[in-house]
Amino acid sequence: MAQAFKRKLSGSTDGSPIKVVATATAGTTIHTAVAGTTAGTFDEIYLYAQNNHTTTVTLTIEFGGATAPDQNIIMTLASKSGLQLIIPGLILQNGLTVKAFASVANVVCLSGFVNSITD
Repeated sequence: MAQAFKRKLSGSTDGSPIKVVATATAGTTIHTAVAGTTAGTFDEIYLYAQNNHTTTVTLTIEFGGATAPDQNIIMTLASKSGLQLIIPGLILQNGLTVKAFASVANVVCLSGFVNSITD
């Protein structure tokens, strides 16, 4: 029987939002996935962004690596529009990372959680 445990993002302190400091690759580390390639063992990642700047900001998520365009998710975040869903439960394993950078430093915060899944 499969099991899932909700966990904080590994880059978060006590589940608090993670400030995106980086403005280019390699981005600010948000999460490092479970180690190994065991079948049925994954991190299911949910990520939300908020832009606290006075204007729009471009956010790039490096999902599993920094290869563009394969591993880049790019979004434009409206100013002060609350939490926006960025990653809707995509999976990673083998210690791959989720990193982020923004067009303006220190104005975007990322929140979320991971469901650690094992068969």
